Amino acid sequence: MFFSFDGIDGVGKTTQMRLFCDWLAERQLEVLTCRDPGSTPLGEQVREILLNSDENTPIGARSEMLLYMAARAQLVDEVLRPALAAGKTIVSDRYLLANIVYQGHAGGLDIEEVRGVGQVATEGLMPDCTFLLDMPPQAARQRMGDDLDRMESRGDEYRKRLREGFLQEADRDNAIHVIDADRPVDIIQAEIRKTAAQLLAD
Repeated sequence: MFFSFDGIDGVGKTTQMRLFCDWLAERQLEVLTCRDPGSTPLGEQVREILLNSDENTPIGARSEMLLYMAARAQLVDEVLRPALAAGKTIVSDRYLLANIVYQGHAGGLDIEEVRGVGQVATEGLMPDCTFLLDMPPQAARQRMGDDLDRMESRGDEYRKRLREGFLQEADRDNAIHVIDADRPVDIIQAEIRKTAAQLLAD
């Protein structure tokens, strides 16, 4: 089973992923966690370029999208497919949905073109379930502090477009489960576990 977590920055993905992985381990499942981009030597180098490059290294929208896709292709080949073949349960911090929203809906690239490049990069490997943690952008921003990476520092209007894009994608894909993240941690986690338990029982 392949799970992913996504949403705008500040919604609590890290906390909910950790609690979810603890729960999966309690169920005697062998869990592999990863982050996208990242989790391979190539992916970690690309992540550093994408998130921490300074203003002297401009990255255009198409180049940005293709760098993400290159890191993801390596992740699929080196980590995800072998893990699934070994019967492991994968939990990923972001996946293709993030590019469709960040570079497509919010970044101005053609959404279907981004989706198409994503199909090439992943060879069609998609999560069985994506937990989309959702909350108003202002509330999410208040949780983030001041040390922002290149993507996080794009402003309130960008975050608003991101949220709208995520929700539009959820409307078209039944595998994306929208979770109200503007609630206590334990209540959010209980809803995530309930959804996952139904999927794991099938």
